[in-house]
Amino acid sequence: MKRLLQSRYGWIVLLVLLLLVNWLAGFRPLRADLTAEKRYTLSAPTKQLLGSLEGTAQVDVLLSGDMPAGFRKLANSTNDLLSEFKSYGKTNFLFRFIKPGEGLNDTAKADLYDSLSRLGLHPTNIKAQTKEGEGSEERLVFPGAVITYKGRTTAIDLLQGVSATGGLESLNKAEALLEYKFANAIHQLSLDTIPLVGYLVGNGEPVNDQVRDLIEGVLARHYVARILPIDSVPVIPAVFKAMVITKPTGKFTELQKLKLDQYVMHGGKLIWMVDNLYAEMDSLLRVQNEFIAFDRGLNIEDQLFKYGVRINLDLVQDLNADNNPSVVGTVGGKPQIELLPWFYSPLLTNSNGHPIAKNLDYVLAQFPNSIDTVGAPGIKKTILLHTSSRSRILPSPAKVSWQRLQTEEDFNTFNKSAIPVAVLLEGSFHSLYANRVTEEQQADLKAGGLSFQAQSPPNKMIVISDGDIALNAVTQKEGPLPMGMNPYTKYQYANKDFIQNSIEYLVDESGILETRAKDYTLRLLDKKKLEDDKTRWQFINIAVPVLLILFFGYGYQWWRKKKYRFKK
Repeated sequence: MKRLLQSRYGWIVLLVLLLLVNWLAGFRPLRADLTAEKRYTLSAPTKQLLGSLEGTAQVDVLLSGDMPAGFRKLANSTNDLLSEFKSYGKTNFLFRFIKPGEGLNDTAKADLYDSLSRLGLHPTNIKAQTKEGEGSEERLVFPGAVITYKGRTTAIDLLQGVSATGGLESLNKAEALLEYKFANAIHQLSLDTIPLVGYLVGNGEPVNDQVRDLIEGVLARHYVARILPIDSVPVIPAVFKAMVITKPTGKFTELQKLKLDQYVMHGGKLIWMVDNLYAEMDSLLRVQNEFIAFDRGLNIEDQLFKYGVRINLDLVQDLNADNNPSVVGTVGGKPQIELLPWFYSPLLTNSNGHPIAKNLDYVLAQFPNSIDTVGAPGIKKTILLHTSSRSRILPSPAKVSWQRLQTEEDFNTFNKSAIPVAVLLEGSFHSLYANRVTEEQQADLKAGGLSFQAQSPPNKMIVISDGDIALNAVTQKEGPLPMGMNPYTKYQYANKDFIQNSIEYLVDESGILETRAKDYTLRLLDKKKLEDDKTRWQFINIAVPVLLILFFGYGYQWWRKKKYRFKK
């Protein structure tokens, strides 16, 4: 190497070698992820997806221009992630950052904003710095991206599903979900065959505006959705990848239960959203004081018990609850109303890190029941949603009343922690009708082209002890609201994301959803320690580099003098 550098053309050879190494690095860039949680390492399903792109996937990120620090941080994290996507997608993956509406007149800009809203991207009004000394201006920011692949277009909201009031922690969760959101969007666009998901009716399930967002915003948007009356078919067709059962109010017959049972035994997926007790806000408003919640008599207890869970005849309350209007007194004969926590509307969360519910904002429930897991051979149970550490159970008959807690003793009764409200069941299920199916029932199954099966292949189902979790509020002024939105505060909880993730986990075999389990550790500075050690670190950062330069400069001069002292 020394001889090469001293030769006449050595520098040319060295330059050619450097260019060659740089060219080769463009084909296979080398990266080292030194973070403990492997923040910058893509999951295997994402790598496989990007490597199998059959055309160009174009991503337009709508985060450009002057923005507050939080949005800039989100934009930088998005740029880092998409650069990693580019290294695996190569020429089939392109991305850019743009400022929506830049250079357009007001009419064209309004049309663009309307198009983005129809794609599900909603703007945030921010104050952005203009030129130095000229103050700031207000403008709209769309914290999202538009993705085009195979002639199809979709959009993702980078902040959807995380708390809008969580500050740095919320932004950290949004960054943790970036890989999933982009990979899942590309995966959905790449599908040539879309799964068929059914909405089961026949036992009083709602088919009105209360399920508008569930049917149109979740099922029809991401899948082929069909409403299936259970009594209209001899068996539930296997073409349905999953069935959604939402808030049944009528008793299930044995024939209906057999249809559901054999649908599961032949590999069908179910999501149960069930209220065992009759408890409705309408009833409370009508009687204006209180009512007794009673058993709906759905006749599915034995079936769910066989699969591994029991929905209890009780109501769950939680001090960590959503706000509802409550009368706090009267002035001049007029009631005084304030928004106060309504303990029958607990805010549910997840603590075990399952990808269905990890990094989500709270999920809003309404009069939920508690769930117990019971022994079922070969079935794995995972709690997806539970209450906080300050909750309690009201056994049946449960009285629902506007009356609020009055004493410290009342608050002390909220002494239960993490009461389960949603459970994932996985494994090989055993039929409720094994060894007791009648000849008539077998004939009914054969009429639908099925033979009785006593055990399922490896399968999954989700049981939620709240029928209202997927319903949306409806107001006279605005009509149907988004799922999980409080009609009074207009705050939207993560109900929609939870239901969407649940269905995806059941029907999608790509493994993309597993990327939601990625951890992003928020490493904040200790403000107290920072204040105490402020002077020391200022000295280290300012004085030490200067002293090091002086030290090495002096040492170099001393070495030169010593080396050339006796040379002429």
